Amino acid sequence: MVSLDDLDHALIGALRHNARTPVSSLAAMTGASRATVAARIDRLVASGTIAAFTIKTGAELTGSGVRAIVMIEVHGKMADRVAVQLRGLPQVRALHSTNGRWDFIAELEDRDLGTFDETLHRIRLIDGITVTETNILLKTTKNALT
Repeated sequence: MVSLDDLDHALIGALRHNARTPVSSLAAMTGASRATVAARIDRLVASGTIAAFTIKTGAELTGSGVRAIVMIEVHGKMADRVAVQLRGLPQVRALHSTNGRWDFIAELEDRDLGTFDETLHRIRLIDGITVTETNILLKTTKNALT
């Protein structure tokens, strides 16, 4: 696995949101050149960091894995750096900035409790995160997609 920098995390986050995003759009979003973006994506694929570009069908979006919300407190002025790293995690389905006690609320989804625990551990190790509180979602009675 290669060492990831802010550009890598930004690219992974954008591709996670829409794997069909053109290189030119990714370049415009990140401020990097098209050649740099293309080379980074090639490197991420070659290293196995990006294992596949896929789609999700409507049935898959209802999911049966572990879903949770994680409230996150960030130290000082590190919110932008933390956000880039969180957006780069494929398990982070949505990331919201908030006012009040928590700086971010992340919506997570993972395939099982073991991998979910590993994801939480990775999140807690991100430099700048001081406190997290996690709530596993047990049942959804209303969904924006239905």
